[in-house]
Amino acid sequence: MLPAGEISEAPVTPCSENDDQKKNLKEKSDINIAALVENEQVCEGTDNGDLSSCVSAFIEKEVGNDLKSLKKLDKLIEQMTESKMQLEEQVLTVSSEIPKRIHSALKNAEESKQFLNQFLEQETHLFSSINSHLLTAQPWMEDLGAMINQIEEIERHLAYLKWISQIEELSDNIQQYLMTNNVPEAASTLVSMAELDIKLQESSCTHLLGFMRATVKFWHKILKDKLTSDFEEILAQLHWPFIAPPQSQTVGISRPASAPEMYSNLETLFCQLLKLQTSDELFTEPKQLPEKYSLPASPSVILPIQIMLSPLQKRFRYHFRGSRQTNVISKPEWYLAQVLLWIGNHTQFLDEKIQPILDKVGSSVNARLEFSRGLMMLVLEKLAADIPCLLYDDSLFCHLVDEVLLFERELHSAHGYPSTFANCMHILSEETCFQRWLTVERKFALQKMDSMLSSEAAWISQYKDITDVDEMKVPDCAETFMTLLLVITGKYKNLPTASRKLQFLELQKDLVDDFRIRLTQVMKEETRASLGFRYCAILNAVNYISTVLADWADNVFFLQLQQGALEVFAENNTLSKLQLGQLASMESSVFDDMINLLERLKHDMLTRQVDHVFREVKDAAKLYKKERWLSLPSQSEQAVMSLSSSACPLLLTLRDRLLQLEQQLCFSLFKVFWQMLVEKLDIYIYQEIILANHFNEGGAAQLHFDMTRNLFPLFSHYCKRPENYFKHVKEACILLNLNVGSALLLRDVLQSTSGQPPATAALNEVGIYKLAQQDVEILLNLRTNWPNTGK
Repeated sequence: MLPAGEISEAPVTPCSENDDQKKNLKEKSDINIAALVENEQVCEGTDNGDLSSCVSAFIEKEVGNDLKSLKKLDKLIEQMTESKMQLEEQVLTVSSEIPKRIHSALKNAEESKQFLNQFLEQETHLFSSINSHLLTAQPWMEDLGAMINQIEEIERHLAYLKWISQIEELSDNIQQYLMTNNVPEAASTLVSMAELDIKLQESSCTHLLGFMRATVKFWHKILKDKLTSDFEEILAQLHWPFIAPPQSQTVGISRPASAPEMYSNLETLFCQLLKLQTSDELFTEPKQLPEKYSLPASPSVILPIQIMLSPLQKRFRYHFRGSRQTNVISKPEWYLAQVLLWIGNHTQFLDEKIQPILDKVGSSVNARLEFSRGLMMLVLEKLAADIPCLLYDDSLFCHLVDEVLLFERELHSAHGYPSTFANCMHILSEETCFQRWLTVERKFALQKMDSMLSSEAAWISQYKDITDVDEMKVPDCAETFMTLLLVITGKYKNLPTASRKLQFLELQKDLVDDFRIRLTQVMKEETRASLGFRYCAILNAVNYISTVLADWADNVFFLQLQQGALEVFAENNTLSKLQLGQLASMESSVFDDMINLLERLKHDMLTRQVDHVFREVKDAAKLYKKERWLSLPSQSEQAVMSLSSSACPLLLTLRDRLLQLEQQLCFSLFKVFWQMLVEKLDIYIYQEIILANHFNEGGAAQLHFDMTRNLFPLFSHYCKRPENYFKHVKEACILLNLNVGSALLLRDVLQSTSGQPPATAALNEVGIYKLAQQDVEILLNLRTNWPNTGK
């Protein structure tokens, strides 16, 4: 390496060097720099870091112990020299460029400083000019602000006077119209005045608002009194209200000549009163029951209908309030029936005479519903007053609820009253009343359940003598119970909110669970007689309740209730996300829990019956198991094949139990019963009789005859191919009765192709689909009629 002092004497690369030379030089420089950097890293890795050790490490790395590598020294010296020259050139270049950059930066900074000073001078000048201008303009601004305030105040006074002038003008117009008896124009002008009143409600001019309201009220009272008097006079001429039924009404018959004129006046006065609706709403607040009843918001009954309702309201209050003999708290049906009668008596007149007037003026009001809505408020007020008085008298409260539900049903079905309007169900949904209703329903339902289960006919079907009707063989107690649940559903079906309906649904589910527990208790008493009539009746009851609940789960009402439950549970976070998802996707229903419990009980009871019959069959099959299958004569040695005498007890027991349960169980239950029994019987005969014995040709033929001609036909009444339910027995009989040649061939195939497809094909060819290959080989070995092959 060269001494550091020689750096200044290194030649400088001429500036006129061409581009190719620069490129080559740069590449070499990069290579050399990399080598130097690597060398520097090696040097840094030494212990003392001195130059000699660094050089030694570099040479050791480049040359090593290989003497042939010494040839590289010239090349390395050349590379080091070039690298040194490159580094010196870079140092000189950088040292020459830096002063120029510093000078340029200083020059730019000086120029920026000059510009900044100029801007500061301009800002100072502008600031002083603006302050001077503001001081000069200040008096003008004060004078101008005062003038603007005066102008605004004068404009407000002028607007105020214009409003007063407009009100007085409208008032004068109404007065002139009334003086000339032009009531329609007076009513129209009052409508304009009322609309102005509504526009002014946001104003803070309290005196103006008071003047406007007082003026509207003054003329409204005058017009309303006049029109009401004339309207009531016309109604009186029409014999309103109609107390008698429509068939006996004689409206217009006694005065046929004046009837058209009366109806024309009726229409005129009705339209004029309708115009006063806007102003009437400013002064008359609709009667509202307390918020606890959660009645839906509704507008006031239109003014002409209010006047038509007035005589009926007086009659209602006269008869059903105070100390009148007709006001009996234990007879809610009196006032409920009276309201229904009034609605029915006036429906025809409202539809034929009043509705066309409303349609003519473009009103969307339904006259009959508006009339019904006005009468309904009387009923709601009466109920709200009476219910607290009989809340803790169970019989009276229950009677009231029943009468209200009948009233609601008639009102909605016969008179088309919408469920979205305020109705009696809102009163019954009030918290205190509703909880009492739930308590009473539960109490009476439990009492009914006690009586139905203790009845002598509790387990007898009402339709036992009618085959077509008695398919389910439902005992009287189960049918009465489901009727009770259906009645409860009808009671709460029209409740206004989903949360209230869900509370009734929980009551129904509790009753179902209570009834299931009672059935379980009775069933346990009958466990020793699991084939008895009462045990079967309980099983039919469980099956019937489960089936009906499954049908209800697909009912539109309960599907809507399920959607309501989804919303309520989501708000309250009472269910997991999985359960909410199942409800939302309709994978589960509101009755799933109850159905699962009932199905479990049904399965347990059926299993107990199957086990009982199966034990009897096994006892009867003891002799059949001991049959000497090895020594029975062959079919050719018998004139006619006959049933084994030892099989008779088994088949008789089976036949008797099947007939008994077919008569006592409903079709669906009996089908499950015999299929469960056949499954156990098939395995029993296969394992305990067939696999436990060896068979000669006669024994195999006898077994086949007993099974196919005697056992299987017992079930032919219940299915077309009973042998398909005895797969093990049927296929075992096939194998035991194969002719010797086929049996030998099958055995050879099984032994040569164990577990391969050819074996399966061979088994299928002879009719074997259920049994495994190992089972087939075992059955073939049970045959004793193999030929002597000398092996």
